Amino acid sequence: MVSKALKLILTIVVFMGAAYVQSCSFSEKTTKRLFKESAGETFDLIIVPGVPFENGQWSRTMKARVYWSKFLYEKGIARNVMYSGSSVYSPYFEGQIMALYAEAIGIPRKHVFSEIKAEHSTENIYYSYRKAKRLGFKKIALASDPFQTKLLRRFTRKRVSPDVRLLPFIIDTLKMLEPEMSDPVIDHQLAFNKEFISIKKRENFWKRWRGTRGLNLDTSAYAP
Repeated sequence: MVSKALKLILTIVVFMGAAYVQSCSFSEKTTKRLFKESAGETFDLIIVPGVPFENGQWSRTMKARVYWSKFLYEKGIARNVMYSGSSVYSPYFEGQIMALYAEAIGIPRKHVFSEIKAEHSTENIYYSYRKAKRLGFKKIALASDPFQTKLLRRFTRKRVSPDVRLLPFIIDTLKMLEPEMSDPVIDHQLAFNKEFISIKKRENFWKRWRGTRGLNLDTSAYAP
């Protein structure tokens, strides 16, 4: 007879496997189609989810997301950019670190915003959307890598707004931009959280898992 504990483990494994299949990255063909659909439009603001800042430098993923947002800004597709992320795994607010990099590579400060409450991808889009609406932005899109964008597609449509458009970055485009993608020096201490405690110490595995699924949302955050 299968114990309750084993049944629970098997259920979790099956769920995680299904989640992984569902969250596989958008194909290059799909990213190009989504971009083509939105290329003729202008969004009041695009939301860019954060990435941990570790070892005093940005990762390839953070660099790609920030440069993709710059590309969208310079093409006139986005008027403003909001970078989202708290200090989750390192003592730096991800949203602020990315905003500093965005300014350093040429996006005017007045068009750069940050959101520093989110600790999971689902919270990135949820809290940033609410903050954006509170600030008066109306036409909003999500801009990230193809994997994360697909991961958030269903959640965004169901829990945030079906009107949020998706702008996953096109790998071929970033490759073309790569020769111009510098690594500016920023004052990362401006984004330092002196009260930082890693989420791994603050929350157990199950609570973090719930957060990943968007089940720990603070529905009062950024209320109108």
